[in-house]
Formats: sequence, structure tokens, C-alpha cells
Amino acid sequence: MSTTRDAGPGPERQPSDESSDDALVRAARLGDQDAFAAIVDRHGVGMHRYALRLVGGSHADAAEVTQDALVSAWKSLPSFAGSSSLRTWLFRIVHRRAADLTRRRRPVPIDDQLLSHLVPPASENALRSILDEELAQALQRSLDELPWHQRAVWLLREVEGMSYDEIASTLAMTVGSVRGHLHRGRRTLSERMARWR
Repeated sequence: MSTTRDAGPGPERQPSDESSDDALVRAARLGDQDAFAAIVDRHGVGMHRYALRLVGGSHADAAEVTQDALVSAWKSLPSFAGSSSLRTWLFRIVHRRAADLTRRRRPVPIDDQLLSHLVPPASENALRSILDEELAQALQRSLDELPWHQRAVWLLREVEGMSYDEIASTLAMTVGSVRGHLHRGRRTLSERMARWR
């Protein structure tokens, strides 16, 4: 699973999306694999994008987290009570799987010698490309340094475009806690990314 953009809020949810999600869940609970495939098509890209940022930008780890979350969702569909939207339930599973993965692994420092082979850019476009990549790496490093809940709340709000209520449901916390984590995360990221303004 790959995404063309890792930044910017996801698409706005329409009321009919939730009702069609409900229909897909009902069908998938009865063993309809096509219905579950439709759920994956609808929510899989966002789940992967969220996992990618939570696990430090590793595509392999994000794919593992997303796949584990989807397997867990398939097995757990009979117990999905519908007290939250399907989307928030799926993102909650991704969140848990990413937390499990990061607990099992230690961060690997970047070897500066791996970057020593870079050649100075030959054109304006090459320079822009390198600067964009450096910015993306700086943002990912800054996200990685945020406390877990601040990172999760920031990603769900700023990248996935979830409402405060949806984030609270996804992360099993109060809306006030969501607001506090988001405020602290935004402030810290603003300080760390000041040189990129």
C-alpha cells in the first residue's frame, strides 16, 4: 500500500459513508469477503498513512502494522458494537498495533555515512527535491520525538482530518485530553520546525 501524499487532511466524510460502512460491516460479519475488501479499499490507505507516521516512516513497519490491524479487524468484526464509527474503530486497532510494534523495537540511529554519497544538486528542481526531502525527514524526526499520545493526536487531526470527538473515540480519551495533547504537540513541532519557516 502506498500513498501519493502523506500530508494534508484526508477527505471529508459524508453521512452516507457511515451508513454504507454499516452495510459493509453487516455483510462482512456474515463472511462476505467482498464486503471486507470494500472496507479495506475505503479505509486501508488512511490506516497505512497513519501507521507510517506512527512507526517513524518505515514502509515495511507500516505495512506490517496495517496488515496486522486488518487481520485483527476481520477476526473482531463480530464484536464490533458500532458505538463508534467503523473508521475510528479501525484507526484504534492501527494505533494499538503500532504501539505494540514500537514497544518491541528500539529506534535505529541514522548512519551519517549513508548520507555522505549525496552529490551537490545540478539544478533548481534537484535542489527543491532535496529540500523537500530534508523537510519531510525533519518533520518525521520531530514527530518521532513527540510523546506517543501527542504524535497520535497530531496525526489524526492534521493528517487524517478527524474531529476531536473521533480522535477521543479512537484513542479512548476525553476531548479535553485530545485538545491538550494537540496543543502541546503543535507547540513542540512549531519550535522544532522553526528553521523551516
